[in-house]
Amino acid sequence: AEDMLTLIATGKLKEPFYRQAVAEYEKRLKSYGGIQIIELPEVRLPDNPSRTQIDAALKKEAEAVRQKLPKNAWLCVLTPEGKLMSSEALAEKLSQVRLSGKSELVFLMGSSFGIDAQLKAQGDFRLSISPMTFPHHLCRVMALEQLYRAESILAGSKYHK
Repeated sequence: AEDMLTLIATGKLKEPFYRQAVAEYEKRLKSYGGIQIIELPEVRLPDNPSRTQIDAALKKEAEAVRQKLPKNAWLCVLTPEGKLMSSEALAEKLSQVRLSGKSELVFLMGSSFGIDAQLKAQGDFRLSISPMTFPHHLCRVMALEQLYRAESILAGSKYHK
């Protein structure tokens, strides 16, 4: 759909309270074209995985992500080393990307071990949610809240004060 956002996330949300929060923002985003959330399985790793095992897992997860990426989508990778932006700046970014003719905007969140380096490099933009460390699943909720906030800023709604 036009203006529909896509969030691709690796890892299952187990906690009911995170799932409820995600469902809430999913519902709220419906009034702005909606969001499609694609949840991909995390590769199972041993308790103390080696760097080699982690890299192999990330490579496998990246393959699964690539299969889900729409052809001409604008890809924003959520990563700690990405750019920090205000909510207004993020809204402005979404607006610019849409004006540039991209109708598919995809936001990618990796597993708890991160995102394969090559896949990260494939992104059109890298965004950091916060320089602080948060539980991986809470970040998904925060990303959805910010996307909802960005859409409400663009729509001129009262949600964003």
